[in-house]
Amino acid sequence: MTAAMQGRFDHIPNRRAIIDRRALAERIAAIDAADAPLRAQATHLLKAALGDGRTEIQRRLAAHPSRGLEASNAQAYLTDQLLRLLYDLATQRLHPLANPTAGERLTLIAVGGYGRAEMAPYSDVDIGFLTPGKQTPWAEQVIESMLYALWDLGLKIGHSSRSLDEMVRQAKADVTIRTALLEARYVIGDQSLYDEAARRFKAEVQHGTEREFIADKLAERDARHRKMGDTRYVVEPNVKEGKGGLRDLHALFWIGKYIYDVQRGADLVGVGLLTPEEYKLFHRADNFLQAVRCHLHSITRRAEDRLTFDVQREVAARMRFSDRPGKPAVERFMQYYFLQARTVGDLTGVFLAHLDERFAARGRRFGLPTIRRRPGKLHGFVLDRGRLALPRDDYFAEDPVRLIEIFQLADLHGVEIHPLAMRAAKRDAKLIDGHRRDTRANAFFLDVLTSPRDPELVLRWMNEAGVFGRFVPDFGRVVAQMQFDMYHHYTVDEHTIRAIGLLSRIDKGELKEDHPLSSAIIKHIISRRVLYVAVLLHDIAKGRGGDHSILGAEVAERLCPRFGLSPAETETVAWLVRWHLLMSATAFKRDLSDFKTILDFCEVVQSPERLRLLLVLTIVDIRAVGPGTWNGWKRQLLADLFEAAEEVLRLGHKQRGRAERIATRQETLQATLAWDDARFAAFVRRFPEAYWIAEPDDVLAHNARFIDAAGDAQLSIDAQVYATRGATLVTIYAADHPGLFYRIAGAIHVAGGNIIDARIHTTRDGMAIDNFLVQDPFGRPFDDVSQLTRLTMAIEDALANRGKLADRLVAKPAARTRADAFEIVPNVLIDNHASNRFTVIEVNARDRPALLNQLAHALFQSKVTLHSAHVATYGERAVDTFYVTDLTGDRITQPARLKTLERRLRTAAAGETEDVTA
Repeated sequence: MTAAMQGRFDHIPNRRAIIDRRALAERIAAIDAADAPLRAQATHLLKAALGDGRTEIQRRLAAHPSRGLEASNAQAYLTDQLLRLLYDLATQRLHPLANPTAGERLTLIAVGGYGRAEMAPYSDVDIGFLTPGKQTPWAEQVIESMLYALWDLGLKIGHSSRSLDEMVRQAKADVTIRTALLEARYVIGDQSLYDEAARRFKAEVQHGTEREFIADKLAERDARHRKMGDTRYVVEPNVKEGKGGLRDLHALFWIGKYIYDVQRGADLVGVGLLTPEEYKLFHRADNFLQAVRCHLHSITRRAEDRLTFDVQREVAARMRFSDRPGKPAVERFMQYYFLQARTVGDLTGVFLAHLDERFAARGRRFGLPTIRRRPGKLHGFVLDRGRLALPRDDYFAEDPVRLIEIFQLADLHGVEIHPLAMRAAKRDAKLIDGHRRDTRANAFFLDVLTSPRDPELVLRWMNEAGVFGRFVPDFGRVVAQMQFDMYHHYTVDEHTIRAIGLLSRIDKGELKEDHPLSSAIIKHIISRRVLYVAVLLHDIAKGRGGDHSILGAEVAERLCPRFGLSPAETETVAWLVRWHLLMSATAFKRDLSDFKTILDFCEVVQSPERLRLLLVLTIVDIRAVGPGTWNGWKRQLLADLFEAAEEVLRLGHKQRGRAERIATRQETLQATLAWDDARFAAFVRRFPEAYWIAEPDDVLAHNARFIDAAGDAQLSIDAQVYATRGATLVTIYAADHPGLFYRIAGAIHVAGGNIIDARIHTTRDGMAIDNFLVQDPFGRPFDDVSQLTRLTMAIEDALANRGKLADRLVAKPAARTRADAFEIVPNVLIDNHASNRFTVIEVNARDRPALLNQLAHALFQSKVTLHSAHVATYGERAVDTFYVTDLTGDRITQPARLKTLERRLRTAAAGETEDVTA
C-alpha cells in the first residue's frame, strides 16, 4: 500500500479549472434540506461538476494529444475530489456522529488503476472502505449513502468493504486482491487507520512472499498474452491487456513496488531495476499508451481498450500523425505504436534479468529452463547459468561482427542470450552499420536464416535487439510496418519472421499433415538458401509506394550478392520476389480447367525448380498472414495448379491433346459407374466438351449418379460436404432458364452461405447442371443438417419465385461493419487474352453479403452466358472472376458491348443496383 502521499497531483496545471472543491463544498453546505432531498441536490451539483471536469480534461487532451499521463492523472484527481466531497456530506450532514468510538472509524482508499492515479475517461472507479473491526451500523449507512450517490453520478464503481483482519486474510489468499491493494492510495477518512493498514499489509502480506508474487505475476502475464494472441504485432492490439501494452508496464511496477516498496515508476532507477535511459523509455511508452487509451475511450464513449481498424484512423488524426509519401498517417501511427510495444517487451526482459540476478536460487532462473550441456567453442563469449553472455562490456565494440556472431552461436548451441548481453547488443547495434559488407558477418547471418534448428526464434531475438534492421536496413524499414486492411493480422516484420518459421517447420517435416505436397517436394528443391532468402525478402518493399513485388526484386538483386549468393541464386531470388503473388492469383482467381490458364502460368515460371520454390513460398506466405487465412480449398487449388503446371513443364509439347484428355475422363467415369456402353453413350451425348474438362473426376461421378437418380424431375438439389475442398458441394439440376444463376446465388446467401466457386453447365437437351462450393461465413463447410435443409429450401423458393428474393436479401443484415473503415474503389477488368474460349472478367469490390448475387444479376441483364465463377476474399476485399461468352458461345469483343458490361458491373460492385429481381 502506498504511504499516504501528498503532492500526487502537484504536476497537474491549474487544477481548479478541472474541479474547484472548496467552491463546491460551500455550495453543498448552503443546501438547506432534510435527508433525501439533500443527497439528491448534492448529487445534482456533483454530476454537473463531473461533466464540466471531464470536458476540461478532454479539452486539454485535444490541445496536447500526447500527454497521456497528465490526462489519466487528471481523471483520477477529479474522481478524488468528488469522493472527498461525498464523504464529507455522508459523515457530517447525512450521518453525523456526536462521539465516535474507536471502532467507528472509516477510511476510503483508491485501489487498482485508480489507486495508481491512472484513469481513462470511462475506466471503472475501484474503491475500498476499511474499518478497524466488524462494520458498525454507522459505517454501513455512510458506505451505502456514498455508493448510491456514486451510482447516481453514472460512475461504474468497483467496491469492497473490509476490516483490517479481513483485508490481510483475503490479500494472502488471492493474488488479484493483493495486487489491487498493493496500489491502494489514501483518499479520505481516518489517517491513522490507513497507516495501520499499510503497516500490516507490508508486514503480514508482503514480507517473505516476494518470490511467489513474482512467479504469479509472470504466469499471469503469459496467460494473458496467450489469450490476446501471443505477439506484440497483432494489427488490432489491445492497449491495456495485449503484449507490450499497459498491463505489462504495470507488472514491472508492481514487482518493483512489492519488493522494494517503490512509490512511483521513477523510483525503479534508484533501486537498480532500470537505468536512467531505460526509465526514460518506460515513461515515454507509458505516456504514449495512456494517451492512446484516453483517446480510445473518448472516441468510443465507453471503456474500450482495443485499437480496432475503425478507430485507428481517428486516433492517428487526434494524435497529429500526418501522411507521408507511400505511408498514410494511420500506418505511421501504428508503426510508432508497435515500436512502443516493443520497447515495453525489451524493458521487461532487462528488468527480469536484474531480478533474476538478485532473487533466483543458485542455478535456477525465473520461469526459464536451465540447460545442462556446456557447449564447446564459444569464440570468446561466456556462459552465465546456461545463457550466452559477454566477457566484458565493450566486447561488441572491439569487433562489431560479434553482434551477428552472438546470434549464430545461440542458434548453433541452442542456448539463450543473457538479457544483459541483449541490452548491450541493443546499445551497440549501430556499430554493425560499417560492417554490413563483411564476409564473416554475412555468412553468420545466412547461417541463422537457413538454420536447420529454429531460425524463427533467433531472428526474432535479433529483431528485438534492433540488430536485424541495422544489418539489413531494407528490413529495418518494415519493422513495425502495419498494413491497414482486414486481411493482414501482423506487421510486415512479424509476418516475415513467422513465414520463415513455417518454412523451417515444413523443411523439418513437422507439417506433413497440413502440407503433404510441399513437405514432399521441399526434399527435391536444389537450393534451400534461395528459398529462405526469398521468404525473407518477399515483402521487403512494402510501404514504399508502387508495386512491392517489382521494387522488392530490385532490393533482392542488390542484397543477395552481399549475403554471399551466386549470380544464378540471386537471379532466382529476385524472380521469386517479383512473382511471389503469381501462383495464388492464378489459383484463386482463374479457372484452372481452362488450359490457357496453365500455359500462361508456365510461360512465366519456365522451370520445375522454380515451380517447386514458388509453391512453398506461396504456402508459407498465405499461412503467415494470420489465423484462418489457410484452408482446404486453397490447398486444393494450389495443388491442382502445381500438378497441371508440373506436367506442362515436364512434358513440354508432348502433352495429351484436349480430345485425348476428354476420352480418358470418360473412360475413368464409365469404369467408376460400371454402366453398359449404350447407357453411358446416351449420357455422354447430352454434355458439351467443356463439361468433361471443367470438373474433376469425383465430381463427374457424383453428377452422373445424381442426374441419373433425378430422372425427369424439373428440379433436384443435392448438398454434401466435400472434405478435400473444405466446403460443401451444392449441385442443382434444373430446367435451364435465364437468371438461374443469380437466383441460386441469392438463395445461398439468404441461407447464410458464402459461394467460393461455381461452375455452370447446360446439357444439349436444355437442362442446367450447376456445381457450387459453399462455406459458412467462417470459411468452414456447411455441415449441419438444419443448415443444409435451410439451403435446399431457400433454393427451391427462389427458383419457384416464392417470396421476393430482393426483399429477403435486403432484410438480411449486412455483416462486418469494421470493413467500413477501409476505402475500396470498385474495379472491373475485362480480359480477352486470358482464355481462348471465354471472356474473363475480374471484379474487385468491398466484400459484402449478396455481392455475387448483384454481379450475377448484372451479367444476366447484359445477356451473357456465365460458364464459371471464382470467388476469392482478402479480408474486406473480394475478387470475383467470371468466365463468360455471348449467347452464341463466342467471346465478347465488340467495344460498345464491353463498355456497357463494365458499367453495369461497376454499378453492381458499388452496391448501387436499381433492382435485384428480374
